[in-house]
Amino acid sequence: MSIIKLLTVLSLVAVSLACTDVASAETDRPTKPNVVLILTDDLGWQDVKCYDIDEPSPMETPNIDAFAKKGVMFWQGYSPTPVCSSSRCAIMSGNHAARAQKTSIVGGAPPTASRNTRVMAPWYSGRMPADEMTIAKALRQNGYATGHSGKWHIAISHKAFPQPKDVGFDYTKASRGARRNMGDRLTGFATTEKDDAFRLDENGFPFHQTNDDAITFLNESKDKPFFLYYATWLVHAPIHTRSQALLDKYTKRLGTDPKHPPTKDTAGQQNPFYCAMVEELDYYVGTIFTYLDETEDPRWPGHKLSENTYVIFTSDNGGMEGSSKERYTDNEPLARGKISAMEGGTRVPLLIAGPGIGSGEQTDVMANGLDFYPTILSMTKTPKPADKNLDGCDLLPLLQNNPQDAQLVKHADGTTRDSMVWHFPHGSAMESTIRVGDYKLVRNYDHINNPQTPHLELFQLYDSSGGKAVRVDIEEAKNLVDSMPERAAKLDAQLSSTLNGMNASFPYFNHACSTPLPNAEKICTVESHEKDGQNVKFTFRENGASVKRADLIYTLNGGQQYEEWHRGPATLKGDGKVTATLPDGATHYYLNLVDENQFLRSYPDARKKDKSFAGTALSAQGADQAKPMSGEKGEGKKGKPDRVKDDSIKNNGKDRNVPFDRWDANKDDFLSLEEYQTGQKGKPDLAARYQRFDKNGDGKVSRDEFVSKK
Repeated sequence: MSIIKLLTVLSLVAVSLACTDVASAETDRPTKPNVVLILTDDLGWQDVKCYDIDEPSPMETPNIDAFAKKGVMFWQGYSPTPVCSSSRCAIMSGNHAARAQKTSIVGGAPPTASRNTRVMAPWYSGRMPADEMTIAKALRQNGYATGHSGKWHIAISHKAFPQPKDVGFDYTKASRGARRNMGDRLTGFATTEKDDAFRLDENGFPFHQTNDDAITFLNESKDKPFFLYYATWLVHAPIHTRSQALLDKYTKRLGTDPKHPPTKDTAGQQNPFYCAMVEELDYYVGTIFTYLDETEDPRWPGHKLSENTYVIFTSDNGGMEGSSKERYTDNEPLARGKISAMEGGTRVPLLIAGPGIGSGEQTDVMANGLDFYPTILSMTKTPKPADKNLDGCDLLPLLQNNPQDAQLVKHADGTTRDSMVWHFPHGSAMESTIRVGDYKLVRNYDHINNPQTPHLELFQLYDSSGGKAVRVDIEEAKNLVDSMPERAAKLDAQLSSTLNGMNASFPYFNHACSTPLPNAEKICTVESHEKDGQNVKFTFRENGASVKRADLIYTLNGGQQYEEWHRGPATLKGDGKVTATLPDGATHYYLNLVDENQFLRSYPDARKKDKSFAGTALSAQGADQAKPMSGEKGEGKKGKPDRVKDDSIKNNGKDRNVPFDRWDANKDDFLSLEEYQTGQKGKPDLAARYQRFDKNGDGKVSRDEFVSKK
């Protein structure tokens, strides 16, 4: 045999052996890959360096940027809602916020409004139900170890029911770590001293218990398929850093004075504390990436964990641009930020990498946090739970085949998805939005007597007519309603159809508003109420507008901590009669009537009294009653509503002796140290007093903590 022929044979044998080795290695790959979901808190689309467009970001995110090159980077990734709690519920449950009646934070209270509010939010749930088939439950049924570290917040309060172990997590830790409130953010930085709880590591970053807990779970669970839900507390307020070096770095880079941070009117990313926080976030999640890259996979000898682990990195909502006194970040060119369904409040970083997903891919295909549940089921070959509703789409065919092909993102019925809907009937936003292809429609509910707010806004975000998404108006600055009325009407009808199909709750007009609203005088009058055991009956009189809906608003724990109100059915009987049956265990209740003009009549007038809505509600456990209601407080001589001087209304339905609502500048139902100090106008020892309010040490003061301490 010639030398050339021999070398050829040996070469073919080597190739054959190599192919055999590869095939063997793939055959040995564990059939159940791991999944890590990293959900950051309030991280904006423009806070991550790799998403830089227009003005360059001053923040450094080398670990996140490097991870973006390992998989698919979505330029049009969205959160399910523009606020944290409802987004977290949607991601865990796979249910759209409108369908789940969980559209904002807190919730679980009777609808209320102040006298200067034209439009009031509808009732919405205080939490995700404990019996919900979460992604954690589904994975655990498929043999996965399930772990959570960090923020939870899928109920009225961080510590309210249900907690992670109630909905499918084997391991859970909720330490705030280095995100615990510092008090004075200009002193008390972490050191290298051994007894420092936030001791600086070899790279100069403070010890962060939350991150350590996530790695502990990975280390304890690496010998089995695992699902880690790492919900970082970063970059949510309080806006501070325990690293003096990082603060000094960004102070110098930005040319700012940390004693005088940028105000809400200062444009740009100019806050050195916030920039330091973003870099801290990058460092901590970088340790997760490193752990997966460097740790041997016990189930796949000779390979690292990262080779058989899907990682999803995103944010619960868009960036929180700031409080009334301080700007945190700037989402420009996107409009607005957290607490708005405009692009700045819902567009978020979204990066996905893992087995079978190509590296260095970028896509303009729309994706949403609602997609995680079906996608993770597909990644892990976990059967879809029986009768489980999923409002998102499986992204794995897109990720593994062609990230640029939007036709690969399909609903369960096989149709291609081309639209997304957001429903946020809350706060100053009061919006529902729909994105269909390149266009987005915004419906504003607070447009009555408010000429600055158009009812509908239509924007063309992109032009994809050439096969590639070309940026047109992601700023949402050019309202096309007048020039494209037919398109606007079509999208508005599609938005209504989608929301009605999910039985969404819509906001009400406030008949007690100090500014007269059209048709407010036509609201009905409740005239009598009877209770016979669990059965209740009301009679009412219409005053020009027909009543179209009746709801029973009730609670099972009136007057207790985490008092939670639910909505149940009430039946309109005709001739001005309403009947309802009180659920077993109900302690208090209200009746809500909604007329054809979308005005709400609550009976009795819902407001907080003695720290509880139960203080003004009807008792479900007292003696049965039958009494007339006409002429009671809140109704005029002829059964028409009058503008009563009801002091309790002035504080948005809260106890008027508590200044909590005046100081809660961003209306998130928590007081930050900055808000507390601003409200007290520089009184001494405020940081120490604030710490006494903050009983659970989570860095912010809830209403219950404030009132009970007071």
